[in-house]
Amino acid sequence: MLKNRYLFLLLVPLLLLVACGDNDNAQTQVEETESQIQETEVEDAEDKQVAGEEVASTGNSEETTKQELSLENLDPIPTDEVGLANQLPGPYGGYQPSFEDDHEEELREHFEQIQPMSENPSDEEYETYLRYMYWLVAGDYSNPQDVIKKWEFGAFGNPDLPDSRLHFKENYNIEILLDSSGSMGFYAGDKTRMQIAKDAINEFVKNTPEEANISLRVYGHEGTGDNADKALSCETIEQVYGFAPYNESDFQASLNQFEPAGWTPLAAGMKASNEAMKDLKSEENTNLIYIVSDGIETCDGDPVKVAEQLAASNAKPIINVIGFQTDAEAQKQLQEIAEVANGIYASASNQDQLQAEFERAEEVLDVWEQWKRDAIKDVDAAGVRSNFDIMEIGNDWNFINTATINNMNSLGYLLVDFEILTYDQRSELIRRFRELKEKMEQTTDELKENLKELSTETLEQTKEEIDQKYNSNVQN
Repeated sequence: MLKNRYLFLLLVPLLLLVACGDNDNAQTQVEETESQIQETEVEDAEDKQVAGEEVASTGNSEETTKQELSLENLDPIPTDEVGLANQLPGPYGGYQPSFEDDHEEELREHFEQIQPMSENPSDEEYETYLRYMYWLVAGDYSNPQDVIKKWEFGAFGNPDLPDSRLHFKENYNIEILLDSSGSMGFYAGDKTRMQIAKDAINEFVKNTPEEANISLRVYGHEGTGDNADKALSCETIEQVYGFAPYNESDFQASLNQFEPAGWTPLAAGMKASNEAMKDLKSEENTNLIYIVSDGIETCDGDPVKVAEQLAASNAKPIINVIGFQTDAEAQKQLQEIAEVANGIYASASNQDQLQAEFERAEEVLDVWEQWKRDAIKDVDAAGVRSNFDIMEIGNDWNFINTATINNMNSLGYLLVDFEILTYDQRSELIRRFRELKEKMEQTTDELKENLKELSTETLEQTKEEIDQKYNSNVQN
């Protein structure tokens, strides 16, 4: 299932400060939004919650009124499997090597508007500030449902798998649908997102079997992020390579044809993939589409609806989606695309993680190549990477547990510096969160134990049990 839409209750100015957009007029939008907030009274706070705190009117007075946090507008901190898996990340979640240095100034501006904790706080007030801090630094836990799908994908070729898309077929066709909108030009370390994506894609395709057919399709690479260029950018979808076996010089030339530029016509890109694959029937073809994107649809299309149509076409492609340094809104949409297509969603925040997702497909292609050469007579010889996936999700959840407590500690010190908390109040909040962290760690251990029971024979039952658990607990 998709990750639940947890309420993020941060002020709109903070969201605009940390979010990435495709357009060049972000500063103008910030100024306009701040002006609107000062002029407009909030009539329904529940409809205007965005990442850690209640949106409230500042009125028209010259001095900004300090905001008092409200417990009812802050979601409880989850400690169970479904709650953790379904939470969307906070704006400061994940590994933060220098939390104070990286975020102090933008947080200072925000916290100037927050009411300090009272001198003698009640349990309810402690709980309010604890939730407030948590949703700022909430981590992005990998979803066990996606682990099941990765395991199934990794067991490619096994005839006992219930998904016929993963059985051996005579032909293997791969299309990479790459976002080349303006935000892909943002830097991720010492390279742009686009440079990292190109490197990872090139490394992947050069290791594909000679018999596999490759296609590279791009969108968002024409025009700019300005409204005047929207039509041009949204209408330009281009297949720059294939379908054809990998040729190093030709593929490199294709990668050099485009750079990040404009808007994000993700739905139109998938429609083009659908048209290109209409004759690649699933009975004779394994069809795989990798979508690599860092943002949400911005060309008024409905990519979730198109993904559903594409998955139901004669080609029946496996649609795997990699969200590269996405914000919460984009992640939600990309997860929905993978969900309706019965594909895999994966988040990647750096080149190593992006490359790791492509390596999973490389291993599957190696198995297919051996089968083509009659090297595999027994499907069990292909191997199953379920143990690796179980270890991976366990390590991921443990890492996020540790990163979150570290970020809570750092955030607590900043709140002391900003005179929102006293040192003793900070210590009490961290003590309370450590109790919750112990429950999170227990949940992580239980999750790993449950997944260890997974096998080809129990796969369908396990999927049904997990789906039932998530469907009965998740509220959209």
